[in-house]
Amino acid sequence: MPNLVEKTGSRPPWVGLAAAAWVQIAAGTSSTFPLYSAALKSVLGFNQQQITILGVACDLGENLGLLPGYGSNKLPPWAMLLIGSTSCFLGYSVLWSSVNQIIHGLPFWLLFIALFFGTNSSSWFGTASLVTNMRNFPMSRGPVAGLIKGYIGLSGAAFTVIFSVLLHHSSTNLLFFLMVGVPLLCLSLMYFVRPCVPATNDDPSEPVYFAFLLGSSILLAAYLVMTTVLNEVFSLSSVLKYVLLAGTVLFLMAPLAIPIKMTLFRSNAKSSLADNLAKEEGEKEPLLIPSTSASNLGTLFEGEGDGDGASEMEILLAEGEGAVKKKRKPRRGEDFKVRQVFAKADFWLLWFAYFLGMGSGITVSNNLAQIGFAFGIKGTTILLCLFSFFNFCGRLASGAISEHFVRSKALPRTLWMGAAQLVMMFTFLLFSMAIDGTIYVATALVGIGMGFQYLSISTISELFGLKNFGINFNFILLGNPTGAAIFSALMAGHIYDREATKQGSSTCIGPDCYRVTFLVLAGLCGLGTLLSVILTVRIRPVYQALYASGSFRLQPQSNGH
Repeated sequence: MPNLVEKTGSRPPWVGLAAAAWVQIAAGTSSTFPLYSAALKSVLGFNQQQITILGVACDLGENLGLLPGYGSNKLPPWAMLLIGSTSCFLGYSVLWSSVNQIIHGLPFWLLFIALFFGTNSSSWFGTASLVTNMRNFPMSRGPVAGLIKGYIGLSGAAFTVIFSVLLHHSSTNLLFFLMVGVPLLCLSLMYFVRPCVPATNDDPSEPVYFAFLLGSSILLAAYLVMTTVLNEVFSLSSVLKYVLLAGTVLFLMAPLAIPIKMTLFRSNAKSSLADNLAKEEGEKEPLLIPSTSASNLGTLFEGEGDGDGASEMEILLAEGEGAVKKKRKPRRGEDFKVRQVFAKADFWLLWFAYFLGMGSGITVSNNLAQIGFAFGIKGTTILLCLFSFFNFCGRLASGAISEHFVRSKALPRTLWMGAAQLVMMFTFLLFSMAIDGTIYVATALVGIGMGFQYLSISTISELFGLKNFGINFNFILLGNPTGAAIFSALMAGHIYDREATKQGSSTCIGPDCYRVTFLVLAGLCGLGTLLSVILTVRIRPVYQALYASGSFRLQPQSNGH
């Protein structure tokens, strides 16, 4: 990590968390693809397979976070946000210029790269926000991660409201907003997303603060859906539209209530008590006294450089007293090296289960506009808002449900991933039937199912440790663009164009446009359910050991890695 000046005090971390919420709302630029994909198709003359390939560029840019993950250990947060803002501006400026017909004849591959860079900004924004706040709240990493991931899940609904109310359903205006508005917003928040000195004592109000943030985010999600539905169903006046937009801004300002409260109602007693406790701790005797072998470890290993080494008897004595442990392969629940993770069947079972679930869901989200048109729905803003809202609900619900059962019954989180894919399987069958009015229900269920697939994040940290969590997690995320490339671009796009050709048009209308696709996706989710069940059975003993006492128990780490 670079040497950074950490902001002191109890309020700056909460100010930073509020700023991160805004950054995460802005970071979900890839979720806006259904709002302007129709314009790309009509203005630039692309077929549906080309559109789905551009959708893959969105997914690849959003989920290829290996470089931002590495950069988070080398660069300060403001530099991460600056890189993300630059990437966002450059990428979307090319798309805006093409759709606005300022630049003509750009090759398809250049648009693919531009869209990749535009959406890759979300990796830089998200990594800067998540890593910084996880370090600012080291004792509350779970709630912080859930909130930050939740806000990016809401970004699609927020952009839908902006698209409907402020941008008047204009794709060119939306691309201009992504090109200029998002970078300016993130640059303006650079000062606030910064490392802070974390509190050394437990704040009894902290759970209440996080409960407030969770409640306000749920209210924001419901408000965004209500605003979108009202704007699409009723003819609202311009004044009322802007009043609803102002309400959205107020809900987004809710996290600032915590530092404001801390400013107006300071707690001097708590700080004095903390100081007294710290003084008492300093006067206590150390609880653990190093063993003789442990105290001699320095001299034992210092001799290795001179060729003397430690005698076998000394090492055996040290091992007997626990100061030295023999090298061994790590067990599940301990820290693994990357190559050791890749050699585990559990890792690949988790990867393929995630790949099947997320790949199926992304196929729907990338083609949501065309699916809506095929089902006779002219505007897709309500569909996108529903998908975003229920995806947000899936992320929150999956964390709460899995946390309850993993602590009370030691049930692995992968059980709920499989259950969600089972629901998705029946949902795709419902899609294929094309029953009037069911598209809204089916879209919501797919959003929830996708939200549950993010349980793989917690699972991989529990099985293979936190030491190389960044690399392991980002490799899991590659299942998103891989699934999009295979299921969306190669399969769904090809089937759609084939059906459109039968109708003698570039636009396909009717249930046959995606019926075969939905049936295949149902089969894939069935396979994903099976893999999740197999993985759950394999790792159940691990979870019984990790959560035997009802809370997570750190395993003793091997020094062989």
